[in-house]
Amino acid sequence: MNIYGDCRDKTPPVYFSFDPWYFVHAARWEKQDVTVQGNTADVQSTVNVLNILDELLSAGTDRRIHYMIRKGGSEALLNALVNNYSGHCSHCNYTILLPILYLLAKVGHKDRSIGKKAEEAGAVLLTLNLLKNNIQHAKRAAACLLVIQVFAQSVSTATLIGSNQGQDVIYRLMPRYTTKNLQTVKASINAFAALLCSNTNISSAVSKGFVSGLLQLYEDWHSKDTKHSAIEIRYALLCCLHRITRRALGRHTFVSQGGLRLLYHTTQTCLLNKCLTSLVEPSVQLMRKCLPKTPLPLTSDHSAYSFPLPARQGEAACNVVKASDGGNWDFLEEDEEDDEECQEAATIDYDDDLETDLNKLCLCPDPDRPKEVLHQYSRLCPELSHDFQELDLSSQRSSPSSSSSSNDDTALRDNLACHNGERRWSTEVLSQAEKDPPNQTKSDAAILKAKDFNSHNGLLKTSSVVGSKVIQTRKPSLVPKSGPANDGCNDNKEENNNSYDFPTIDKLIERQGVFIPYHEATMYHAAAVKTKSIPGFDILAFPDFWGHVPKPANEPMTTRKPGVQRQKVIEDIQRFMNTDDIINRVVFDMEDDRSPDMPDSLRFFSRFECGNLRKAIQVRRYEYDLILNADANCSQHTQWFYFEVSKMVPGVPYRFNIINCEKSNSQFNYGMQPVLYSVRDALNGQPCWLRSGTDICYFRNHFCPARGSRRTTFYTLTFTITFKHNEDVCYLAYHYPYTYTALMAHLKLLHRSIDPTKIYFRQQILCATLAGNPCPIVTITGCPASKGCKDIHQLRNRPCIVLTSRVHPGEPNASWVMKGTLEFLCSRDPVATALRETFVFKIVPILNPDGVINGMHRCDVNKEDLNRQWSKPDPLLCPTIYHTKGFLYYLNSIGRTPLVFCDYHGHSRKKNVFLYGCSVKETLWQSSSDVDTAGLKEDPGYRAIAKALDRIAPAFSFNSCNYTVEKSRSSTARVVVWREIGVLRSYTMESTYNGFDQGIYKGLHMGIRELEEMGMKFCHSLLSVTKDTKELYDTSLISYMNLDHNIQDHKSHNIFEDDEPPCAEEIEYSTECPGLHGSDLESDVNKCMSCTGEEEGVAHLDGS
Repeated sequence: MNIYGDCRDKTPPVYFSFDPWYFVHAARWEKQDVTVQGNTADVQSTVNVLNILDELLSAGTDRRIHYMIRKGGSEALLNALVNNYSGHCSHCNYTILLPILYLLAKVGHKDRSIGKKAEEAGAVLLTLNLLKNNIQHAKRAAACLLVIQVFAQSVSTATLIGSNQGQDVIYRLMPRYTTKNLQTVKASINAFAALLCSNTNISSAVSKGFVSGLLQLYEDWHSKDTKHSAIEIRYALLCCLHRITRRALGRHTFVSQGGLRLLYHTTQTCLLNKCLTSLVEPSVQLMRKCLPKTPLPLTSDHSAYSFPLPARQGEAACNVVKASDGGNWDFLEEDEEDDEECQEAATIDYDDDLETDLNKLCLCPDPDRPKEVLHQYSRLCPELSHDFQELDLSSQRSSPSSSSSSNDDTALRDNLACHNGERRWSTEVLSQAEKDPPNQTKSDAAILKAKDFNSHNGLLKTSSVVGSKVIQTRKPSLVPKSGPANDGCNDNKEENNNSYDFPTIDKLIERQGVFIPYHEATMYHAAAVKTKSIPGFDILAFPDFWGHVPKPANEPMTTRKPGVQRQKVIEDIQRFMNTDDIINRVVFDMEDDRSPDMPDSLRFFSRFECGNLRKAIQVRRYEYDLILNADANCSQHTQWFYFEVSKMVPGVPYRFNIINCEKSNSQFNYGMQPVLYSVRDALNGQPCWLRSGTDICYFRNHFCPARGSRRTTFYTLTFTITFKHNEDVCYLAYHYPYTYTALMAHLKLLHRSIDPTKIYFRQQILCATLAGNPCPIVTITGCPASKGCKDIHQLRNRPCIVLTSRVHPGEPNASWVMKGTLEFLCSRDPVATALRETFVFKIVPILNPDGVINGMHRCDVNKEDLNRQWSKPDPLLCPTIYHTKGFLYYLNSIGRTPLVFCDYHGHSRKKNVFLYGCSVKETLWQSSSDVDTAGLKEDPGYRAIAKALDRIAPAFSFNSCNYTVEKSRSSTARVVVWREIGVLRSYTMESTYNGFDQGIYKGLHMGIRELEEMGMKFCHSLLSVTKDTKELYDTSLISYMNLDHNIQDHKSHNIFEDDEPPCAEEIEYSTECPGLHGSDLESDVNKCMSCTGEEEGVAHLDGS
């Protein structure tokens, strides 16, 4: 008969000639059968049975133990323990009791209900009494302690033991340093730690002074264990301290009793000895957890920017969201990674978030507005009424199928073969600049140095009048209630008092400027004058004004240095304990125009478009704490940063700590670096944003809101920058900045560059934002071959492609992708020509202009995430979303429902570029719904673009794509456009902030070149959605694209899980020591069983 029953593993089976359940039932002896007075042979046979059972359970895997638990093994052992305990130490047969206790520890440790079962059997207090009766006997006491440790897995059981003085008894068994009975000492400490799972026991331990005693014990064992033979005991003491500091009372007592200082010094010793490294991490985690909460040094948790909002319907008057000292932070107690397609909060299960209601998935909701109001959007389709008078009727263009010459084919192949598209010019420009440095003359332009472009000197002011103070606001130009703003580009006469009047800078641009396609500094300045911001920015950031080009070579992702986070945390702890070298002075404050210019300090500045740095505090000579500004009108969403720094000393490492980040993890832990721009390098012909920084890590810190909930969690992004030049001015940013002004200037240059007889390019105003900035919408298509009815009819029946971007202002990577799309569609590339002659492109490049301008991360000035407003957008508070959706409704109403809708985004948790779409079947499949999908018909064309991109775009990851519909995303653009407008191919395209982990770009950072290339490749992928491709395009083009190739289909996976492995170091505080988890308990039991010589003699264990 097989002793394993149906529980098999790889261990060879052992066969016996009797019932296998004899081993379980053999434990159910009656008390009179196995007492001291019983038959010696019966006692020995019982011990043999227990030993065999122990050997069987110890071999193989835990499956045998779980099998025994399911069959009632725990209850049998508990009953055996109760039946064989006489109540008096001298009357107990320990020959049987000890094996029962050991078995009970092994089996009970795997039984989650062992505490409750022990209480019901009356074994809890029995075991405690057995311990009290055997304090002087090490081996017996160790067995009892192991069982108590197991029982204490249940909070109620631990509380029961503590209320019966069990905690006091065990505490007295924890001696100072000794070399005797180490297994029993360890068992007593582990049992004490197990009892601290109960808050009642923690409070009791603190009130009785056990924290001080534990610290004294740890110090004693640390100082006297010179041979490091008791590392496990020191580790167990740390586990006790971890448990007791789970409550604020325990942490306060730990700090007041000198725990931080003790652990700091012992950790320094452990770092010097490799055999003590196992003690370093729990010590560091314990110190992190116990550092006192420090409020951010702010007057208010609310943003420094406030903006008056129009009243919703039914409200009395305009509301100004004021800074509040109250706790609007409670909802932030859980991390809120809230990217459009990022993971949900930890409390929400991914499968539970999937939409399983077939009606909600398939049925289209009623429109949120009457059809009569949609006619106002007809003006946004100017191509339908344009007369094309500019066409030269005498020159007839050839048909699309024959228009591509052999030269065009050659150019096309060159472009498609080079993954850098049309960006090769940047390498040539920089290499030429290196060969031929700018001519240095004694002219006014030549004597300007990098330091002269510090924002404080006003060389780059947009007007002679300083803007309003930060807390003051401008009166917004609200959208007319009747509909979107009037048509036009708002390109009226430029104000004379804001004209560009700096001849010195003009000369400098002429002499030292680098050719940057689609960028002119003078045009940027003119566009910046019209940009309206909350604080009234009147200074330009040099990189945005001067321009920049992609770095010629790809930049690899950085390699994380082992132990870098531990090193930074220890430095932070040292700051708390030793204040001798701490400066702690404010060197920049966004809310104070009179920020002092301190000697021996960096100078910071962020009062420019897209800038975000609220306060800078010099901590040490070369270390600074930086605080970011929350989104306007609220007190959260701090992640994006962009600021200027100057007065640096070259060659010196400066540490920057951004201390109020909110997301629970970041790609900064996985090779990402911030970007840096040097004015001196730019003036020397190398205007580039470069990935920069060393010793980068991202972890939870001890800061809390200034006046809000102390339970709110903040994270530190720390990095070190070593500047190259003296008297330089540098800019640091989360990612490559892209301003609203850059877009407006870019659109003007694009319009200037096109041939109006071939490309129809029309820029209009979709609407005005809350702050009065125009939100542009661009129409791009090909001009008809002639004014003939056939050609005009073909143009007016071209399907629409709608593209949007930058609904989240802290995602500039989306704007760079959109820039690549716009430039490609306006190019003379044969694919671009074919696309223009096939589709009409409607593009909203920035959906959230106000957020972008004011350096916000997530929201608009209405403190709302605009990508959660698509279901029922408010026309007053969310004008850009309201009118974009209205325009989509209009296209649908006139039979021109977009063939493709794509919203460009950035992603902070994953690498590569990928798509999210919508599919009924895939949602039901992944949610394990009971709905029979066999009868559901669904067009599989929603995967066509992703399959095409997988073949042609090296940055794209097909395996990261997902097509499920989530309840929490029901109000996003992707889902609403799919469900309400009826667009099958409705996508969010996510681009990483970091880099790539696949393909030819593997291990490299995402750069501006790759982002723009992705915008171009997305356009290429649109070829895959045209049914009559072979009739529309040149044969050689089709052959290269290989659209008919059978692309292997990949299975989507759960995209709400990070695709990164766990971070090398704990981002969060560790609430437990790894030693408390049960993997080592079985080895402790075996060691106690093997101990000899302790039973005969008396070993005094009382630690008092």
